[in-house]
Amino acid sequence: MKKKGIILIIIVILAIVGGLELLYRNNVIPHNKYTNEDFGINQYQSEIDLDQDGIDDQTDILQSAFSYVMTKPKYKSKYYETGYPNDGFGVCTDVVAFALKDAGYDLQYLVNEDIKMNPQDYNIKTPDVNIDFRRVRNLNQYFSNHAISLTLDINQNSEWSGGDIVVFKGHIGIVSSNRNNQGVPFVIHHNSQFQFHYEEDILMYRHDIIGHYRIS
Repeated sequence: MKKKGIILIIIVILAIVGGLELLYRNNVIPHNKYTNEDFGINQYQSEIDLDQDGIDDQTDILQSAFSYVMTKPKYKSKYYETGYPNDGFGVCTDVVAFALKDAGYDLQYLVNEDIKMNPQDYNIKTPDVNIDFRRVRNLNQYFSNHAISLTLDINQNSEWSGGDIVVFKGHIGIVSSNRNNQGVPFVIHHNSQFQFHYEEDILMYRHDIIGHYRIS
């Protein structure tokens, strides 16, 4: 009986440890945040200020992404005649769309124009200006055509800067200026209705990064 009791205790401990690890990996348990300065990394600043608000584009995109998620949008995929959601709901692409819009880049217009100019890149039978810019595959193609393509290697810490755009298979977000204890940046994103935080340490736990871009 004593041996069985010890085994049961070990099983319980392992279950607790495994549960805590799962909660940590899924960012339910918050991760410690570090700054660029902690790793001697310089935050990239753009030479362009498209909307002429006194804030360079890279910083503007980063700050606008934070501003958007501070509104705590609820996750729901739906069609809008306005293009941009206007009712407090949204999906992952809206984090990017609003971040760029507030920096002077209207993706609704820009993606639609690129589809008309390069239809062979998108393979869309009937373009729809209200939804095409809210699809991950279309944004990945647009950024591939018009932004600076950067490394997909998360271990090249200094090559990732707050305000960059990261694309996964079926998902997209804005790179944060905060980093984990290994110098890998967090991501500002909106993944599901069960997401606890909008800024999360996910790059190390995903193996489906297909794009990393910087607005030029």
